[in-house]
Amino acid sequence: MALGGGTFIAQNKILPGSYINFVSLAAASASLSDRGVAALGVEMDWGAEGSLIELTAEDFMKKSFKIFGHEYGDDALKGLRDLFLNARKVFTYRLNSGGTKASNTFATALWGGTRGNDLKTIIKTNVDDNTKFDVITVLGSTEVDKQTVASAAGLVDNDFCTFNSGATLAVTAGTAFTGGTNGTASSTQHQDFLDKLESKSFNALGAVTTEATIKTLYATYTARLRDEIGKKFQCVLYSKAADYEGVINVKNTVSDVGANGASMVYWTTGKEAAKPINASATNDIYDGEFSPVVNYTQSQLESAIQAGEFVFHQVDDDIRVLTDINSLVTTSDTKGDIFKDNQTIRVIDQIANDIAVLFNTRYLGSVPNDHAGRVSLWSDIVKHHKALQDIRAIEDFSDSDVTVDQGDTKKAVVVSDSVTIVNTMEKLYMTVYVS
Repeated sequence: MALGGGTFIAQNKILPGSYINFVSLAAASASLSDRGVAALGVEMDWGAEGSLIELTAEDFMKKSFKIFGHEYGDDALKGLRDLFLNARKVFTYRLNSGGTKASNTFATALWGGTRGNDLKTIIKTNVDDNTKFDVITVLGSTEVDKQTVASAAGLVDNDFCTFNSGATLAVTAGTAFTGGTNGTASSTQHQDFLDKLESKSFNALGAVTTEATIKTLYATYTARLRDEIGKKFQCVLYSKAADYEGVINVKNTVSDVGANGASMVYWTTGKEAAKPINASATNDIYDGEFSPVVNYTQSQLESAIQAGEFVFHQVDDDIRVLTDINSLVTTSDTKGDIFKDNQTIRVIDQIANDIAVLFNTRYLGSVPNDHAGRVSLWSDIVKHHKALQDIRAIEDFSDSDVTVDQGDTKKAVVVSDSVTIVNTMEKLYMTVYVS
């Protein structure tokens, strides 16, 4: 069942669901869900087309050859290795579908792409029965399949190719596949990826692109899902001044030859997805494989912070995150400076996601909207927030900070909730008096 969610202005929603607003206080003054899930589309020279792939870090290490056509350590998977340095699970999708499948006389590559040109078929006479053939499929230098058959009609398709059952088998030291080409990642593929993601839960979404229209697509998608549907996550984009707390604007490009200029999005997406709600990425060391451009002056770094840019900078021999901020620069009475901090967004997103799941699974359509029912909801929210306080994500929380009342209709409940978010230390102001 589709459930409502997002923010509200008046109590006039039609769909049942959880509608949660977060606002700043005036300037004058249950269980916690796991993090670490990222989503990021990739351009590859091999792999399934048109389908969302769910990968754990273990899957990536053990199954990368089958899924992506490359060993875990190959340069082609450099970006995904950066992503999985922190992410525990990733939803990915091949963006450049529509390429040509490589083929030879005996078989056709399972997927389109230039990696298919590295396939070859080796056929030998079977040593035990000279009326049969050993048909071997090799990708690069790795044997991926071997079958013993009397004719091509007996061959069974494998993970890398489909066989031509009408082919005449003949001994060959290696017949190469040819003609494989990559497709082009268009806005249509990006949109298909985002459409398929809409039913999934994740903490950070990344787009490794320098194209302005694609970046706008992702920023708009993020705002719609966060504010209209109530799906809380952050989107990591390169050089996108979105002025929105849901978008993290990575400033640095990379100097690696042939690499996408937006490649720092890989590591940042994994880091932001996995960063605990009671911690910040500020001053974290970049431990990935790319070479980010970090030659910024002090004044340039100050300007970057004021512009809402997520920046890597040089500190002695290390490359570190300057400060863990998002692209928000324009503040208001209801959205103050604290909303610029990604740790703040992680905390409020955690609250929104957890309370929505709590309400939608335990209360919606099940618990009567009477005093006892509202007390039960109040108790669960208080318990959840005390868990946040225990891990020092919020502070000074009191039971009285949460109230649950009946809304304008007998089916509505109104929750008022006040939290004080804890941020990690970033600035030291110290005065030493010497006598």
